[in-house]
Amino acid sequence: MTKGKIVKALSGFYYVQTDDEIYQCRGRGLFRKKKVTPLVGDYVEIDVQDDGDGYVTKIMERNNELIRPPIANVDQAFIVSSAVRPDFSPLLLDRFLVLVESKQVDPVIIITKMDLASVETVESMKQYQKDYEKIGYHVILCSTKHEEELNKIIPFIDNKTSVIAGQSGVGKSSILNELNSNLRLETNDISQSLGRGKHTTRHVELMKVSSGYVADTPGFSSLEFSELEVEDLPNCFPEMVKIQNECKFRGCLHNREPKCAVKEAVNDGEIPPYRYDHYLQFLEEIQNRKPRY
Repeated sequence: MTKGKIVKALSGFYYVQTDDEIYQCRGRGLFRKKKVTPLVGDYVEIDVQDDGDGYVTKIMERNNELIRPPIANVDQAFIVSSAVRPDFSPLLLDRFLVLVESKQVDPVIIITKMDLASVETVESMKQYQKDYEKIGYHVILCSTKHEEELNKIIPFIDNKTSVIAGQSGVGKSSILNELNSNLRLETNDISQSLGRGKHTTRHVELMKVSSGYVADTPGFSSLEFSELEVEDLPNCFPEMVKIQNECKFRGCLHNREPKCAVKEAVNDGEIPPYRYDHYLQFLEEIQNRKPRY
Protein backbone atom coordinates (compact mmCIF):
# COMPACT_ATOMS: atom_id res chain seq x y z
CA MET A 1 0.00 0.00 0.00
CA THR A 2 1.07 3.58 -0.69
CA LYS A 3 0.88 6.12 2.15
CA GLY A 4 0.15 9.82 1.81
CA LYS A 5 -1.79 12.84 3.03
CA ILE A 6 -5.09 14.16 1.68
CA VAL A 7 -4.43 17.71 0.50
CA LYS A 8 -7.74 18.39 -1.26
CA ALA A 9 -11.28 17.01 -1.31
CA LEU A 10 -13.52 18.02 -4.21
CA SER A 11 -16.58 16.52 -5.91
CA GLY A 12 -16.18 13.10 -4.30
CA PHE A 13 -12.46 12.82 -5.06
CA TYR A 14 -9.58 12.92 -2.58
CA TYR A 15 -6.22 14.17 -3.77
CA VAL A 16 -3.46 12.38 -1.88
CA GLN A 17 0.09 13.74 -1.72
CA THR A 18 2.71 11.00 -1.49
CA ASP A 19 6.47 11.39 -1.45
CA ASP A 20 6.65 11.92 -5.19
CA GLU A 21 3.24 12.86 -6.62
CA ILE A 22 -0.47 13.52 -6.06
CA TYR A 23 -3.02 10.77 -6.77
CA GLN A 24 -6.70 11.32 -7.47
CA CYS A 25 -8.59 8.85 -5.28
CA ARG A 26 -12.06 7.78 -4.29
CA GLY A 27 -13.11 6.46 -0.88
CA ARG A 28 -13.94 2.81 -0.43
CA GLY A 29 -17.51 1.89 0.47
CA LEU A 30 -16.38 0.69 3.89
CA PHE A 31 -16.06 4.31 5.03
CA ARG A 32 -19.74 4.93 4.32
CA LYS A 33 -20.68 1.81 6.30
CA LYS A 34 -18.58 2.98 9.24
CA LYS A 35 -19.91 6.54 8.81
CA VAL A 36 -16.34 7.82 8.57
CA THR A 37 -15.56 10.41 5.92
CA PRO A 38 -11.96 11.02 4.81
CA LEU A 39 -10.92 14.60 5.53
CA VAL A 40 -8.31 16.95 4.15
CA GLY A 41 -5.30 16.53 6.42
CA ASP A 42 -5.88 12.81 6.96
CA TYR A 43 -2.90 10.48 6.69
CA VAL A 44 -4.11 7.56 4.61
CA GLU A 45 -3.19 4.39 2.80
CA ILE A 46 -4.21 4.18 -0.85
CA ASP A 47 -4.43 1.42 -3.42
CA VAL A 48 -3.10 2.80 -6.72
CA GLN A 49 -4.74 1.32 -9.83
CA ASP A 50 -3.14 0.61 -13.20
CA ASP A 51 -4.66 3.78 -14.67
CA GLY A 52 -2.89 5.92 -12.05
CA ASP A 53 -5.97 6.70 -9.96
CA GLY A 54 -6.47 5.18 -6.54
CA TYR A 55 -8.74 4.27 -3.65
CA VAL A 56 -8.39 5.37 -0.04
CA THR A 57 -8.30 2.09 1.90
CA LYS A 58 -7.35 3.20 5.43
CA ILE A 59 -7.44 6.38 7.50
CA MET A 60 -4.78 6.68 10.20
CA GLU A 61 -5.78 7.81 13.69
CA ARG A 62 -6.35 11.57 13.85
CA ASN A 63 -4.70 13.95 16.30
CA ASN A 64 -7.71 16.26 16.05
CA GLU A 65 -10.62 17.09 13.78
CA LEU A 66 -12.44 20.31 12.96
CA ILE A 67 -16.00 20.49 11.65
CA ARG A 68 -15.93 24.00 10.17
CA PRO A 69 -13.71 23.74 8.23
CA PRO A 70 -13.75 19.94 7.81
CA ILE A 71 -10.06 19.14 8.27
CA ALA A 72 -7.92 16.83 10.41
CA ASN A 73 -4.48 16.79 12.05
CA VAL A 74 -4.13 20.56 12.38
CA ASP A 75 -1.10 21.90 14.25
CA GLN A 76 -2.22 25.52 14.48
CA ALA A 77 -4.76 28.05 13.28
CA PHE A 78 -4.09 31.52 11.92
CA ILE A 79 -7.06 33.60 13.08
CA VAL A 80 -7.22 36.57 10.73
CA SER A 81 -9.03 39.78 11.60
CA SER A 82 -8.79 43.15 9.90
CA ALA A 83 -8.32 46.56 11.48
CA VAL A 84 -10.86 48.03 9.06
CA ARG A 85 -13.14 46.93 6.21
CA PRO A 86 -14.55 44.98 8.03
CA ASP A 87 -13.87 46.69 11.33
CA PHE A 88 -12.03 44.73 13.99
CA SER A 89 -14.35 42.71 16.23
CA PRO A 90 -12.82 41.37 19.47
CA LEU A 91 -16.06 39.42 20.04
CA LEU A 92 -15.66 37.55 16.75
CA LEU A 93 -11.94 37.03 17.39
CA ASP A 94 -12.69 35.53 20.80
CA ARG A 95 -15.31 33.27 19.26
CA PHE A 96 -12.72 31.89 16.86
CA LEU A 97 -10.18 31.56 19.66
CA VAL A 98 -12.57 29.57 21.84
CA LEU A 99 -13.38 27.16 19.01
CA VAL A 100 -9.70 26.66 18.23
CA GLU A 101 -8.76 26.24 21.90
CA SER A 102 -11.52 23.64 22.32
CA LYS A 103 -9.76 21.49 19.71
CA GLN A 104 -6.33 21.86 21.35
CA VAL A 105 -5.04 23.73 18.31
CA ASP A 106 -2.53 26.54 18.84
CA PRO A 107 -3.84 29.89 17.55
CA VAL A 108 -1.82 32.71 15.99
CA ILE A 109 -3.65 36.05 15.62
CA ILE A 110 -3.11 38.13 12.48
CA ILE A 111 -4.61 41.62 12.14
CA THR A 112 -4.51 42.88 8.55
CA LYS A 113 -5.09 46.16 6.69
CA MET A 114 -3.09 48.20 9.17
CA ASP A 115 -2.09 50.49 6.30
CA LEU A 116 -5.75 51.47 5.82
CA ALA A 117 -6.41 52.24 9.48
CA SER A 118 -6.62 55.70 11.05
CA VAL A 119 -4.10 56.77 13.68
CA GLU A 120 -6.68 56.12 16.41
CA THR A 121 -7.44 52.64 15.07
CA VAL A 122 -3.74 51.77 14.83
CA GLU A 123 -3.30 52.69 18.49
CA SER A 124 -6.36 50.63 19.37
CA MET A 125 -4.95 47.60 17.50
CA LYS A 126 -1.64 47.96 19.34
CA GLN A 127 -3.50 47.86 22.66
CA TYR A 128 -5.38 44.73 21.61
CA GLN A 129 -2.01 43.26 20.59
CA LYS A 130 -0.68 43.89 24.11
CA ASP A 131 -3.80 42.38 25.68
CA TYR A 132 -3.65 39.16 23.68
CA GLU A 133 0.12 38.82 23.96
CA LYS A 134 -0.23 39.10 27.74
CA ILE A 135 -2.57 36.10 27.57
CA GLY A 136 0.15 34.22 25.71
CA TYR A 137 -0.98 34.47 22.09
CA HIS A 138 1.25 35.46 19.19
CA VAL A 139 -0.17 38.58 17.49
CA ILE A 140 1.03 39.88 14.11
CA LEU A 141 -0.06 43.31 12.82
CA CYS A 142 0.46 43.57 9.09
CA SER A 143 -0.48 44.82 5.66
CA THR A 144 -0.34 42.66 2.54
CA LYS A 145 1.51 45.54 0.84
CA HIS A 146 4.49 45.24 3.19
CA GLU A 147 6.49 42.09 2.50
CA GLU A 148 8.66 42.40 5.61
CA GLU A 149 5.54 42.37 7.79
CA LEU A 150 4.15 39.27 6.10
CA ASN A 151 7.49 37.51 6.44
CA LYS A 152 6.87 37.46 10.20
CA ILE A 153 4.29 34.76 9.48
CA ILE A 154 6.73 32.36 7.75
CA PRO A 155 8.39 30.92 10.89
CA PHE A 156 4.96 29.91 12.19
CA ILE A 157 4.10 28.13 8.92
CA ASP A 158 7.27 26.09 8.46
CA ASN A 159 6.99 22.32 9.05
CA LYS A 160 3.39 22.55 10.26
CA THR A 161 -0.14 22.02 8.98
CA SER A 162 -2.20 25.14 9.58
CA VAL A 163 -5.65 26.47 8.86
CA ILE A 164 -6.22 30.11 8.11
CA ALA A 165 -9.64 31.26 9.22
CA GLY A 166 -11.58 34.43 9.84
CA GLN A 167 -14.47 36.56 8.70
CA SER A 168 -14.91 36.99 4.95
CA GLY A 169 -13.07 39.96 3.49
CA VAL A 170 -10.27 40.19 6.07
CA GLY A 171 -7.57 39.20 3.58
CA LYS A 172 -6.88 35.49 4.10
CA SER A 173 -6.43 34.70 0.42
CA SER A 174 -4.37 37.86 -0.10
CA ILE A 175 -1.94 36.75 2.59
CA LEU A 176 -1.48 33.33 0.99
CA ASN A 177 -1.03 34.86 -2.48
CA GLU A 178 1.73 37.10 -1.15
CA LEU A 179 3.48 34.24 0.65
CA ASN A 180 3.25 31.96 -2.40
CA SER A 181 2.80 33.85 -5.67
CA ASN A 182 2.05 30.60 -7.53
CA LEU A 183 -1.28 30.14 -5.74
CA ARG A 184 -3.21 32.96 -7.45
CA LEU A 185 -6.20 32.55 -5.14
CA GLU A 186 -9.28 34.61 -6.00
CA THR A 187 -9.73 37.63 -3.78
CA ASN A 188 -12.60 40.07 -3.43
CA ASP A 189 -12.80 43.37 -1.64
CA ILE A 190 -15.38 44.04 1.00
CA SER A 191 -18.93 44.57 -0.22
CA GLN A 192 -19.73 48.23 0.38
CA SER A 193 -23.47 47.62 0.57
CA LEU A 194 -23.37 44.65 2.94
CA GLY A 195 -20.26 45.59 4.92
CA ARG A 196 -18.84 42.09 4.66
CA GLY A 197 -16.67 40.16 2.28
CA LYS A 198 -17.78 37.92 -0.54
CA HIS A 199 -17.02 34.24 -0.21
CA THR A 200 -14.11 33.40 -2.52
CA THR A 201 -13.08 29.97 -1.20
CA ARG A 202 -15.54 27.11 -1.66
CA HIS A 203 -13.59 24.03 -0.68
CA VAL A 204 -10.86 23.08 1.77
CA GLU A 205 -7.42 22.56 0.28
CA LEU A 206 -3.97 22.27 1.82
CA MET A 207 -1.50 24.42 -0.10
CA LYS A 208 2.25 24.37 0.12
CA VAL A 209 3.59 27.58 1.66
CA SER A 210 7.29 27.71 2.52
CA SER A 211 8.00 24.32 4.16
CA GLY A 212 4.49 23.85 5.57
CA TYR A 213 0.89 23.35 4.52
CA VAL A 214 -1.87 25.93 4.95
CA ALA A 215 -5.57 25.37 4.36
CA ASP A 216 -7.49 28.31 2.99
CA THR A 217 -10.99 27.88 4.37
CA PRO A 218 -14.40 29.39 3.57
CA GLY A 219 -15.10 32.60 5.46
CA PHE A 220 -17.72 32.61 8.18
CA SER A 221 -20.01 35.34 9.45
CA SER A 222 -21.18 33.30 12.47
CA LEU A 223 -19.84 30.34 14.42
CA GLU A 224 -21.75 28.17 16.86
CA PHE A 225 -20.51 26.36 19.96
CA SER A 226 -22.44 23.23 19.07
CA GLU A 227 -19.82 20.84 20.47
CA LEU A 228 -18.73 22.83 23.51
CA GLU A 229 -20.10 22.04 26.98
CA VAL A 230 -20.47 24.56 29.80
CA GLU A 231 -17.71 23.02 31.91
CA ASP A 232 -15.29 23.12 28.95
CA LEU A 233 -15.63 26.85 28.26
CA PRO A 234 -13.32 28.14 31.06
CA ASN A 235 -10.54 25.92 29.71
CA CYS A 236 -10.72 27.85 26.41
CA PHE A 237 -9.60 31.08 28.13
CA PRO A 238 -5.90 30.62 29.02
CA GLU A 239 -5.85 33.59 31.39
CA MET A 240 -8.62 31.92 33.40
CA VAL A 241 -6.91 28.53 33.39
CA LYS A 242 -3.81 30.09 35.00
CA ILE A 243 -5.71 31.20 38.11
CA GLN A 244 -8.74 28.91 38.32
CA ASN A 245 -7.18 26.91 41.18
CA GLU A 246 -7.35 30.07 43.28
CA CYS A 247 -11.16 30.08 43.09
CA LYS A 248 -12.93 28.96 46.28
CA PHE A 249 -14.97 26.29 44.51
CA ARG A 250 -13.71 23.54 42.21
CA GLY A 251 -15.43 23.69 38.85
CA CYS A 252 -16.08 27.40 39.29
CA LEU A 253 -17.78 28.86 36.22
CA HIS A 254 -16.56 32.37 37.13
CA ASN A 255 -20.07 33.72 36.98
CA ARG A 256 -22.16 33.92 40.17
CA GLU A 257 -19.84 32.01 42.49
CA PRO A 258 -18.35 33.88 45.48
CA LYS A 259 -14.61 34.34 46.01
CA CYS A 260 -13.87 33.77 42.31
CA ALA A 261 -10.26 34.50 41.36
CA VAL A 262 -11.23 35.30 37.78
CA LYS A 263 -13.75 37.98 38.79
CA GLU A 264 -11.16 39.44 41.16
CA ALA A 265 -8.62 39.53 38.30
CA VAL A 266 -11.13 41.39 36.13
CA ASN A 267 -11.77 43.92 38.90
CA ASP A 268 -8.01 44.36 39.40
CA GLY A 269 -7.43 44.99 35.68
CA GLU A 270 -5.46 41.77 35.18
CA ILE A 271 -8.03 40.41 32.72
CA PRO A 272 -9.53 42.84 30.17
CA PRO A 273 -13.23 43.40 30.90
CA TYR A 274 -14.18 42.72 27.28
CA ARG A 275 -12.65 39.23 27.48
CA TYR A 276 -14.72 38.47 30.57
CA ASP A 277 -17.86 39.97 28.99
CA HIS A 278 -17.37 37.73 25.95
CA TYR A 279 -16.88 34.74 28.23
CA LEU A 280 -20.20 35.46 29.94
CA GLN A 281 -21.94 35.84 26.56
CA PHE A 282 -20.57 32.50 25.39
CA LEU A 283 -21.49 30.86 28.70
CA GLU A 284 -25.09 32.04 28.40
CA GLU A 285 -25.22 30.94 24.77
CA ILE A 286 -24.11 27.41 25.65
CA GLN A 287 -26.42 27.21 28.68
CA ASN A 288 -29.40 28.25 26.54
CA ARG A 289 -28.53 25.96 23.65
CA LYS A 290 -31.41 23.73 22.66
CA PRO A 291 -30.64 20.04 23.26
CA ARG A 292 -30.09 17.91 20.19
CA TYR A 293 -31.55 14.43 20.00
